[in-house]
Amino acid sequence: MRVLPPRPRLPRTLRARLTTGLVVLLAAASLAVGLTTVLALRSFLEHRLDQQLVATDGRFPASLEQGEPPDADNAPDTRGQADHTFGARLVPGEPTRASVVDDETDRAVPLDGADRHLLAHLPLTGRGRSVTLSSLGDYRVVAARGDDGDVLITGLPLRPVAETVHRLETVEAVVFGSALTVTGVAGALWVRLSLRPLHRVTATAASVAELPLASGEVAMPAPVPDIDPRTEVGRVGAALNRMLGHVGDALSRRQAGEERLRHFAADASHELRTPVATVRGHAELALRHPGPVPAGVRRALERIQAESERMSTLVDDLLLLARLDAGRPLEHRSVDLTRLVLDAGDDARAAAPGHRWMLDLPEEPVTVTGDAHRLHQVIGNLLANARVHTPPGTEVVVRLTGAADGGAELTVSDNGPGVPAELRDDVFERFARADHSRSRASGGGSGLGLSIVRAVVAGHGGSVALDSSPGATEFRVVIPGPGRRPAL
Repeated sequence: MRVLPPRPRLPRTLRARLTTGLVVLLAAASLAVGLTTVLALRSFLEHRLDQQLVATDGRFPASLEQGEPPDADNAPDTRGQADHTFGARLVPGEPTRASVVDDETDRAVPLDGADRHLLAHLPLTGRGRSVTLSSLGDYRVVAARGDDGDVLITGLPLRPVAETVHRLETVEAVVFGSALTVTGVAGALWVRLSLRPLHRVTATAASVAELPLASGEVAMPAPVPDIDPRTEVGRVGAALNRMLGHVGDALSRRQAGEERLRHFAADASHELRTPVATVRGHAELALRHPGPVPAGVRRALERIQAESERMSTLVDDLLLLARLDAGRPLEHRSVDLTRLVLDAGDDARAAAPGHRWMLDLPEEPVTVTGDAHRLHQVIGNLLANARVHTPPGTEVVVRLTGAADGGAELTVSDNGPGVPAELRDDVFERFARADHSRSRASGGGSGLGLSIVRAVVAGHGGSVALDSSPGATEFRVVIPGPGRRPAL
């Protein structure tokens, strides 16, 4: 299997991308300028060589017509020729002699087959061409026809041109490299300064994202300062400020509505307790009448008594939730959870003998610090939930374990039909019902039991969670130790 090379990691932040883009654009511009100047300088210097070669008018190669080796008495005319000037004479199309000026004299230049072929095929246009000779290196040569019908070739070395161009390349590399470094640092500082308003917008948005907007009173952060509507970031900041204003108004109205609803529930529950108790008392008194009571009237009185008892429980639950919402402090005492589980298990067996109730308790009692009455209510509501929403024959297991920090973990699991998927996220909400998919006994519940469980556990600084699937449902309650929760 062929392993692909890792892809280059691109900068992620806007500041890094802007700085990188600025440096890349400057590098591209510097490269374009450098290539243009180098090519222009090379072309200019080669054109100057061509002018010098044309100006010599082939005098040096014409002086090679003697066809003899150079010596003191019979040497070609090299006067006025620059050092390293190359000359060659072709008759007819074959070089008869090639020499180069060296310290105002000339010396013969050996030509191999490739050199002879190259020189023989030079165009007679009077324009310079760059060639590479085996014994001399790079030369700029011009071929012209002589008076005797021969071809005269004159050349000058390209080494000075290459050295000049190389010096220019070195200077440009140093200058452009320094410019890129300075531009990168200055550009990063400038981009950072320019993006400061965007950082303020981001910080404000992040602070809003961390707020608990789901419930309770929320203090919105201050709006983004220094907004310039003429800039893109300024328009984003202005839009964020307007959105924060709308969200703040909506949260204030929601909080006010929740407060009104909470007060209404508390007041209504408080006011309903007396008439409900009165109705219940009169129903009990009528049922105790010593005289004969028609069967229909007795049945009606029994239903009035049963519904008044149910209404009384509902009123008590609403009043409890209202008090918990208002932050009423719970008791702060040592509570034996093992005893509470035993008592709640006995109550569950008496209420639903058709279920199989199993207790898994440690050998040593598990104690926590909290409100005994409310914790007993938590355990009772969880067992009542398992009793009401599972058919007879269901096995319900209550497991209790202690923690080293003084806390405890309680789980209530059953092998019933499970909680419907569409209700699992809302099962702890008030008046959440699942009657359409889970069997329930006559009379059912009010839909407040699990809400009370969550509220009481939260008041103890703990948490409650549900894990349910067909044939396996588990409620898990964690009560932390005193050192890991707020004071009750």
